[in-house]
Amino acid sequence: MPITRRSFLSASLTGFAACSEQREPSPAPAAAPLRVITKGPKHHWFSYYDKLQFDPTNRYVLCMEVDFEHRTPTINDTIRIGMVDLEDNDRWIDLDQSNAWGWQQGCMLQWLPGSASEVIFNDREDGAYVSRILDVKSGKQRTIPHPIYSVSPDGKSAVTPDFRRIQDVRPGYGYVGAPDPHSDDLAPEQSGIFHIDLETGESRLILSLAQISQTGEIPNPEPGIKHYFNHLLFSPDGSRFIALHRWRYPKGNRLTRMITANPDGSDVRIVDGNGYHSHFIWRDPTHILGRSNQPSHGRAFYLFEDGTDKVEAVGPDIMQQDGHCTYLPGHNNEWILNDTYPDDQRLQHPYLYHVPSARKLDLAAIHSPEQYTGEWRCDTHPRHSRDGKLVCFDSPHRDQGRQLHLVDVSQIVS
Repeated sequence: MPITRRSFLSASLTGFAACSEQREPSPAPAAAPLRVITKGPKHHWFSYYDKLQFDPTNRYVLCMEVDFEHRTPTINDTIRIGMVDLEDNDRWIDLDQSNAWGWQQGCMLQWLPGSASEVIFNDREDGAYVSRILDVKSGKQRTIPHPIYSVSPDGKSAVTPDFRRIQDVRPGYGYVGAPDPHSDDLAPEQSGIFHIDLETGESRLILSLAQISQTGEIPNPEPGIKHYFNHLLFSPDGSRFIALHRWRYPKGNRLTRMITANPDGSDVRIVDGNGYHSHFIWRDPTHILGRSNQPSHGRAFYLFEDGTDKVEAVGPDIMQQDGHCTYLPGHNNEWILNDTYPDDQRLQHPYLYHVPSARKLDLAAIHSPEQYTGEWRCDTHPRHSRDGKLVCFDSPHRDQGRQLHLVDVSQIVS
């Protein structure tokens, strides 16, 4: 199926109304200047932590906008897609909309690697999921007839799981609007991980659920477990990608293995196969930082070497809670950006961890009201700018719902 073009409303790129301005810092304690760069009455967030939110100049910050919270999206609910101009009083610039989104991972909105002005995001068209590549300067747009998850570092290809499958087994991480045609199959041969050519629009299945279900040892196997993939991420050099192979038990609980593979689906390796793997990030092309349960320190963050059995704990006595981790660029992998889930006072803590000195520096302590739970919780999911000087995260702000928060960490990391 060839790439198609969709008409674009040029009015969305002209005459932008300012809907956001710089405001007073949040009253929560912070180790660096903190400001909220979006405002109500509508709600704004970016979602997942391992995508490019900042443009190459670090001036424009992508986010999504919606006029409701605290319920599951329906097939008729759309979100607006836009960006905030950090050099023009945090001005909101409206770009487009999407009909394929969820609270936890949005619509996979991100800057296209290697491009100065193109963004990519998922959408729904004629009952099928697609992705759009939009040039925010010219307004030109093209449609890829397949949704994406992780984009290669050169911006030419992507890998993706089956969002229909994800929505079936874990609502809120897939999209409503297209049912899983293999919902009765525990490990279908026609569903799994797909490779998408972003230049031609061609896609192909490279790793099926049937194949992965027969690869290696499945911890705690039981009759009726249902297999799926989620959370894919290319390595920094694009030579391999990570995927979480998960299976759901009939009672609803699930376990996880972290695997890696070549972009064509070959050379599948089970990097962490004990069933308890959580969030992760590539440190470099051969090392992966991830939350796991290992004999040495129990549940903690560990550094895995892809292709070997080498694994070592990272900050086991300090980074004790699960969180969404990345490495700040430009600092020789010395700084880890991470966060926590709400504590017993409903406070969330985005923070920096300095690996050489084993120091943890909280960037904020943000209160998350009790209604932000389950599928529509608001994880902070901290993201860094391309130069590693700014951190942006999602969090409820006063009575305005979820909004984008910006922290300048340049003085901390210098």
